[in-house]
Amino acid sequence: MDKSKVLIVGGTGYLGKRLVKASLEEGHETYVVHRPEIGVDIERVQMLLSFKEKGAKLVSASFNDQQSLVDAVKLVDVVICAISGVHIRTNHILLQLKLVDAIKQAGNIKRFLPSEFGTDPSRMKNAIEPGRVTFDEKMVVRKAIEDANIPFTYISANCFAGYFLGGLCQPGHIVPSMDSVLLLGDGNKKAIYVDEDDIARYTIKAIDDPRTLNKTVYLRPPKNILSQREVVRVWEDLIGKELHKSSVSEQDFLAKLKDVDYGEQVGLGHYYHVCFEGCLANFEIDEEGLEATELYPEMNYTSVDEYMKRYL
Repeated sequence: MDKSKVLIVGGTGYLGKRLVKASLEEGHETYVVHRPEIGVDIERVQMLLSFKEKGAKLVSASFNDQQSLVDAVKLVDVVICAISGVHIRTNHILLQLKLVDAIKQAGNIKRFLPSEFGTDPSRMKNAIEPGRVTFDEKMVVRKAIEDANIPFTYISANCFAGYFLGGLCQPGHIVPSMDSVLLLGDGNKKAIYVDEDDIARYTIKAIDDPRTLNKTVYLRPPKNILSQREVVRVWEDLIGKELHKSSVSEQDFLAKLKDVDYGEQVGLGHYYHVCFEGCLANFEIDEEGLEATELYPEMNYTSVDEYMKRYL
């Protein structure tokens, strides 16, 4: 089977650059959108040039120029959007409605993967404010995709390992402490942690797979379904030392939400649902979903233990 041509929107972002790498490694003809209004962002320009050196094709397009989006979409079979849902009042997520319109107008796309890659928004109808805006807007995009009869795959990748494992599941921390850790509640709620490169590889595996058409693909590596306490124990075993543990109650955590700025409220809200409610691992995948490690058992994923060794 011929491999699809892939367009990646948001290819210079945290996950986007990994998607570009994975797409090229899987042998896809890979196109990366770059904005003509890039200005003097030298790091982004150099990253784009590095993609080009590895075989990617650069495509100039902008959400401010609808025809440029249509023209870019017409070059490929699959569109993957990895724009950041930066937690500011003007969320980027709804920009994808312009991309949906472009795909609808072009009429040639076999699969669209919108920018999700975290918690399944369809399960977050009762999320707390203001963080629920992220989930609500992703559902607006989903409705637009499905109303337009655009073939899709949604990727639910759960917790990005770098953000959660690096900080031992503590908000505001991305490097593990050698001395102490703050447990969220009792620290026993299970979550799911996935290496960001693995997220990209599973995503690219799914784009040409007929089994994943119009489905949600959940990334649930069995070894990586752990509680905060279990993550801390992995780290303690690696450093040969027990950390001093304190904890914050659900009530105190929610009270803190009122004292921080909007962006931090959104981020803390996500930690609340993951670490206090266990929203990632407290349900069974239904007939609308599939699990990535079961779909692709030949792919070796990075375990929590392996991931944490990089911090030694």
